[in-house]
Amino acid sequence: MRKQNIIYGRHPVLDALKEGQSIDKILLQKGTRGIYEKELRDLASREHIPVQMVPKEKLNRVTGGTHQGVIAFAALVAYQRLESILPFLFEQSQTPLIVLLDSITDVRNFGAIARSAECMGAHALVVGARSAAPINAESLKTSAGALGRIPVCREASLSLAIKQLQLSGLSVFASDLQAEKKLPDLDLTVPAAILLGSEGDGVHPSLLRKTDERFIIPQLGQTDSLNVSVASGVILYEAMRQRMAE
Repeated sequence: MRKQNIIYGRHPVLDALKEGQSIDKILLQKGTRGIYEKELRDLASREHIPVQMVPKEKLNRVTGGTHQGVIAFAALVAYQRLESILPFLFEQSQTPLIVLLDSITDVRNFGAIARSAECMGAHALVVGARSAAPINAESLKTSAGALGRIPVCREASLSLAIKQLQLSGLSVFASDLQAEKKLPDLDLTVPAAILLGSEGDGVHPSLLRKTDERFIIPQLGQTDSLNVSVASGVILYEAMRQRMAE
């Protein structure tokens, strides 16, 4: 059965996966074992869909009890694959500008970043399968519809996504409060990816080590840093300014 963007019941959830419907996450009742669990996990793994084991009580709160031990939350737009986006951009003689988001879980920040990215000419957003805000009604509304226009790629590993981008000829730049190089000093006219981290923790150190260069947004005030959605707008505007000037 379906209720808004919720799919519940064993067969409906499997059918949605087999049909290729974009799913944000799946909740599976603790203790579920056997052929069904294996098939569900195999199908979810292919599309990088996180599966969480939860108590029956949590499932009951979502559906009122008629769930057969499994609930899926359907995304409101289709996720795409990074491996498909990059060749298309190069075939179109475009200079890629990709935005990677590390643990941006607030749907309003996610929506606002998507809005800035689409407005400033970015070609895609890349998020981790287990550390990203869902594409729901609130994020779609905050994006002013941009999430329906800019591709969103969900990858099993941001680390592998960074490697894939670099092997494809992109330079990966990370926003880092400890960096010495300032944003205007970057060359953003090259094929590039911008890596942004969560407001609480920033970009994870393991990802920072894989980037080509780190930078900081210069500021005059005393506040520690900008909100991540505001920072994304500043960074992407600088990229657009440089590219338009060139």
